[in-house]
Amino acid sequence: MRWMFVLAGVLLLILIVSSVLRTLVVPRGLYSALVFRLTKGLRFLLRASAAPLGTYRATDRAQAWLAPLVLLGMLTCWLGGMLVAYSMLLGGLSDLGWSSAVREAGSSLFTLGFASGERLRLSGLDFVAAATGPLIIALQIAYLPTLYGAYNRRETEVTLLESRAGEPAWGPELLARQWLVDTQTALPALYRDWERLAADIGESHSNYPLLLSFRSPKPQRSWIVSLLAVLDAAAIQLAIAPKSAPPEARLVLRAGFTSLRDIARTTRIPFDPDPEPNAPIRLTYAEFDAAVAMVCASGFAKERSVEEAWVHFRGWRVNYESIAYELCRWSDAVPALWSGPRDFVASPIPPSRPQDRQPTRQR
Repeated sequence: MRWMFVLAGVLLLILIVSSVLRTLVVPRGLYSALVFRLTKGLRFLLRASAAPLGTYRATDRAQAWLAPLVLLGMLTCWLGGMLVAYSMLLGGLSDLGWSSAVREAGSSLFTLGFASGERLRLSGLDFVAAATGPLIIALQIAYLPTLYGAYNRRETEVTLLESRAGEPAWGPELLARQWLVDTQTALPALYRDWERLAADIGESHSNYPLLLSFRSPKPQRSWIVSLLAVLDAAAIQLAIAPKSAPPEARLVLRAGFTSLRDIARTTRIPFDPDPEPNAPIRLTYAEFDAAVAMVCASGFAKERSVEEAWVHFRGWRVNYESIAYELCRWSDAVPALWSGPRDFVASPIPPSRPQDRQPTRQR
């Protein structure tokens, strides 16, 4: 019976060490069952707490606590699992009772001390347990600057996009505003910035999936909605005006859906790696037609008919729509236009546009 406790303790210790390494150390998008199950459970509880209010703002306020709670939950689960594992090992390798084994394991794990010094043949295990607790805490502390560094880089570009694409961001609005205020020459630079950001997001959010749960400071902003808006703007421009569209539009589209696929592989979101250009998408032709009319009304000169442009736009959007919609749903992002359904009841929110006020001559 004691050897069964030892075997169970060893297996549990291996599982915990594997989870710690997968989450905090290995620089690769590895799936951690603990992180995703903990995130799923806490998201459900937070969503349930906001459900009686029935508003998106209530959901956003509740979900803002998700990432900090997951961080605390991860540390608690790892240390608690280590306590159980070392208790099993100490109890199985000695004549200690269960309560004495738990007390000694907790003393070694959390206080760097020892409950007894009579069992010299177990001192090595005591020292290993004593080193484990501080090591996990140190790795967790070192994990935070990486998370917040990636978060700050992401949110800087999301905030800058607000003046260009509105809040919440929307691809057609991004194009329309550039022609309304005659800043369309700034689009290539915008696409270059978001190409780099998309690569950054793909690397950081697939290696550290907890970043997916970090929300923007304002409820009307979301990194996935903003990325989707930039990709839609580039796809619309390439579809309706391919000759005048900058080459950066193609580059940002490629970087965008590549990064989304990297995240999808880590989070196990199913997707077609090589979709047919004629495959159906959830966005309708009527929605696309209305958006193109709005963009052209701002002064954008189209080079193709709407019917012909729709075929090309669909060929671009099929590469990223399903993943973007699932990430928007999974993260309870602001229900922006063209961003898919949510798990809570909400109508799509159009972007706000400031009034065009001109100064009057004073006498």
